[in-house]
Amino acid sequence: MTAHDARHAARLAAVQAIYQMELTGIDAEAVAQEFVEHRFGTEPGTPPDEEFFGAVVRGVPHHQVEIDRAIAKCLAADWRLERVDSILRAILRAAAFELIARPDVPARVAIDEYVEIAHAFFSADEPSFVNAALDKMAHRKRAVEFGETPPDDELAF
Repeated sequence: MTAHDARHAARLAAVQAIYQMELTGIDAEAVAQEFVEHRFGTEPGTPPDEEFFGAVVRGVPHHQVEIDRAIAKCLAADWRLERVDSILRAILRAAAFELIARPDVPARVAIDEYVEIAHAFFSADEPSFVNAALDKMAHRKRAVEFGETPPDDELAF
């Protein structure tokens, strides 16, 4: 088991938890606790990094307004976040949380991880959509990592 595998498993579980939170309206604390108590350790493979999982699951609702604004800026002008498939929304929200609130995670790592997760759920154009949206968001939120100047409308960390 590597730290990368544990974080990947945590990200996948976090996407599922965020999706469940949206569908059921149950808060992050309850969903996170349910996953840790009833799902972690019951499936084959690397167990998720529980601390990282909890940070993402609790962080998305905590930063919801900024996350949804950041995603909206990455969508085509005629698309609204509500029109995006609910699993895709969960993937984008988890990734956006990392890009916004986890500067310890390199932007390229977050993008690659969530594109890979998109491939776990979709086989058509959705992973490419996730890649394009997250790349655009990363260049706005983490411009310095790409050797660029942050846009005027983005706050520096």
